Amino acid sequence: MNKYELALVVNAKIEDDARTAAVDKAKALIERFGGTITNVDEWGKKKLAYEIQKMKEGYYYFIQFDASSEAPAEIEHRLRIMEAVLRFLCVRQDA
Repeated sequence: MNKYELALVVNAKIEDDARTAAVDKAKALIERFGGTITNVDEWGKKKLAYEIQKMKEGYYYFIQFDASSEAPAEIEHRLRIMEAVLRFLCVRQDA
């Protein structure tokens, strides 16, 4: 099992319920592919470095988890088609 961190930027213009649902769906994807979530940091609404889809702000979430080496590719594949997610990045953490 490797340690990973998933950074999510979620659309700030959607309702709170939809934003929470998008984050919960990302967590469910991690668990579906054999991952164990160890920590979730919610940074809240922050200004984006540049406009994405005519938006200047987004909600930032950082999810740390343990998973096999195949899981991040599958998770990213599913996140790519989620409309509420503006950007994402999954990185492996050093031991």
